[in-house]
Amino acid sequence: MSELVTGEAVALELRPARLPSRALAVLLDLLVATVAYVLVTIALVASTASMDEAAQFAVSLAAFVLVMVGGPIAVETLSHGRSLGKLACGLRVVRDDGGPIRFRHALVRGLIGVIEILLTLGVIACIASLVSARGRRLGDVFAGTLVVRERVPVSHPAHLPPPPPWLAGRFAELDLSAVPDGLWLAVRQYLARMGQLDPQVGWGMAERLAADLVARTGTPAPPDVPPAAYLAAVVQERQAREARRAFANGSSGRAPFTAAAPVAASPAPPTAPAPAVWAAPAQPVPPSATGAAASDAAASVEAEPGQVPQAPAVEQPRTGFAPPA
Repeated sequence: MSELVTGEAVALELRPARLPSRALAVLLDLLVATVAYVLVTIALVASTASMDEAAQFAVSLAAFVLVMVGGPIAVETLSHGRSLGKLACGLRVVRDDGGPIRFRHALVRGLIGVIEILLTLGVIACIASLVSARGRRLGDVFAGTLVVRERVPVSHPAHLPPPPPWLAGRFAELDLSAVPDGLWLAVRQYLARMGQLDPQVGWGMAERLAADLVARTGTPAPPDVPPAAYLAAVVQERQAREARRAFANGSSGRAPFTAAAPVAASPAPPTAPAPAVWAAPAQPVPPSATGAAASDAAASVEAEPGQVPQAPAVEQPRTGFAPPA
């Protein structure tokens, strides 16, 4: 099974779709488009009955181009590569670098698809897909796109290394709204496989991705943070924001739980705990001193107020001699 590999030798978790699944998705899309075209044709025939044959032919041709060509282009553009057939088969059209497609990609795919799918009944598309190593038809080659599978078994989930603890919460105010999905995908794939890369290659890739991220956020990266740690911290911040947003959406309509605060308690000023390696070990207390302190405390407690506590009587050793009465 082939994988997408970028120019920096990073394998992406995108699996190209093969001919059977793509053919099924195309058939479903054509079925939906044909039904829509038939409905539009019936409406046009009823509304253009008073026109001559040339006008009716022009309207019919315009309706065909609008529904059969413009419809798929609009659907792929608005859904970022997910048509109804691809959505049913678990497929999606993406760019060669794994990012979402734009209008120009969908336009090139749609125009060339008229020739290789509609006019030739899919023969050219099938041949091109069988010849291509990643199952691409001519429209994908000229548009720079690829149809991939989204429903893949999660047998080897990508583990993202956590950032250093001293970076926790450091990028809480960073604006991540302008970062595209393609860049997030590249960063995640790099973090998941940076241990498999050559150190020099991995460092260069981290610098490049960090520069792209800085250009999108508009905030320079701290000079004391390595690029890989910066990427991991920013990705963790994005995941934390998505988790908070999902929790807020899921808990809407329910009263949030608030713990009762103490009335007279005043919060103590926070103090940074000293590292364990720098903390001085506690000195052990001698047992004799502990026993003496306990005896003195007991004597002072048993003494009545206003009297001087007496020293404890020393027990005389028993010798067997009794004094005369």
